[in-house]
Amino acid sequence: MAGFSDAPPADELRWPRPVVGRVERQGGPTDRDRWLVAWTVLLGAFWVSSTITILAVSRPVIARDLGTSVESLVWLISGPTIAIALIGTTAGKLGDLHGHRRVYLVGMVGATVFVVLSAVAWSGPSLIAFRVLGATIGSATIPSSLAVINRLFGPSARARPLGFWSLVVAAGPVVGLVVGGPLVEHLGWRAMFWAQAPLLGLSCLLAILVLPDTPRQRDVHFDVRGQAVLFLLLAALLGGIDRAAVLGITSPLVLGLFALVPVALWWFVRVERSAPHPLIPLGWFRRPSFALAVAIGFFVQFGYMGGFTLTPKLLAEVSGLGADQVALLMVPRPLTFAIAGPVAGLVAHRVSARATVVFGTSLLVGSMAVFAATATSPTTVAVVLALMLSGIGIGATQPRLTATVADAVPAADLGVAGATQLLVAQIGTTIGMNLLEVVQSTQRSALGLGGSYRAAYALGAAVSAVGVVLALRLRDPLDPALAHQGARSVGDDGNPVAVVPDDVGPAAR
Repeated sequence: MAGFSDAPPADELRWPRPVVGRVERQGGPTDRDRWLVAWTVLLGAFWVSSTITILAVSRPVIARDLGTSVESLVWLISGPTIAIALIGTTAGKLGDLHGHRRVYLVGMVGATVFVVLSAVAWSGPSLIAFRVLGATIGSATIPSSLAVINRLFGPSARARPLGFWSLVVAAGPVVGLVVGGPLVEHLGWRAMFWAQAPLLGLSCLLAILVLPDTPRQRDVHFDVRGQAVLFLLLAALLGGIDRAAVLGITSPLVLGLFALVPVALWWFVRVERSAPHPLIPLGWFRRPSFALAVAIGFFVQFGYMGGFTLTPKLLAEVSGLGADQVALLMVPRPLTFAIAGPVAGLVAHRVSARATVVFGTSLLVGSMAVFAATATSPTTVAVVLALMLSGIGIGATQPRLTATVADAVPAADLGVAGATQLLVAQIGTTIGMNLLEVVQSTQRSALGLGGSYRAAYALGAAVSAVGVVLALRLRDPLDPALAHQGARSVGDDGNPVAVVPDDVGPAAR
């Protein structure tokens, strides 16, 4: 295994002035340096992601204060969600081309500015605009933080920091939803933004001081045509899903958007195949390790986030619990996630990715099954059990899927590869949240209140089970060190192959 180390060479990263001297004297970054950078980007990513849902349960209060309708404020949630999906690949690719430090800092500064503007919003439309723009530019921190971590830690050491990364990215919105309602009720919705602004500013300052920059690709141009067509494809798909939940599937607008999806998909594939420097190299999807990890992420997020939005409604409508009680009862989910994610990273070198992902996805399906079985009369024990299964399942699954994607591509493409994984997961999130809620609302008259929730959770369990089937096909590399910076020890057919140097492009692999 000569020539491979647990982390990239020090000269591949450009360190900021406050730490560059120490790193050079040490002959490269130490574990302490790597973890300092990791915790810095994780802190920023947490505060950015937590702002997305912090007002989810506070729309009535905001509507009364701003003199607007509760229905119009649904864009405080769906708008940022769609914006994040649209901008992710752009941010990931720009980071690969121009350095992830730069992209991360732009995202942090932008998120801070728009949080302040949100605090002084004077109307419903202005608040929605500031939230959507803030989420759009702030989402650049997510793929860039992922790429920085993958650059700092070698394949055999990635799973642990990725466990914390998955926890932060997934737990941020959960924490925002759980604590947002009670805090807004006592302090007011503007106070939430005033409290977040200095925290985001502090995270930005820390990043300026310690965050290294990644290598930049030379003689590679941004795929403007591919990005434009992808934007059209995602706008049609996600916009259609979002509007279908409001207007119904037979709405002319919804039907028109869905009809545009296959046309835009065909166009995107055609553009990417002919592009000299494609936004997303389609050859990646011929690699089982990459394609399976991305696909599993879709089904995992479908069930996890579908259940995430459905459960508070179940507890409020069927169990008759108040907002504070619902928030308290939801705690086991992020708590078990917080434990399972890092634990999965610690045992990554002892347990295969396939076993871990099969275990995690099975627990997620079990969570949806428990909810379906008890939906007509949910008990506290059943709810806590189901939430714990969901938290452990997603915590165990996410780090290994992220590490598998990182090991399947060259180091120079870590940003856009991670963004592609997040994009597909975001699509799963959007479809799961909207579809399960539509099933519950449309089946209410036929099946009764409890029966409608049972049908929605049963559908979530069935769709999530596809992820279990796919997870059974995952294969681990023979040696994690061989996957260093994109080199692979397992071929596209799953058979052992020779190590490929990182400077060999995807087309030659």
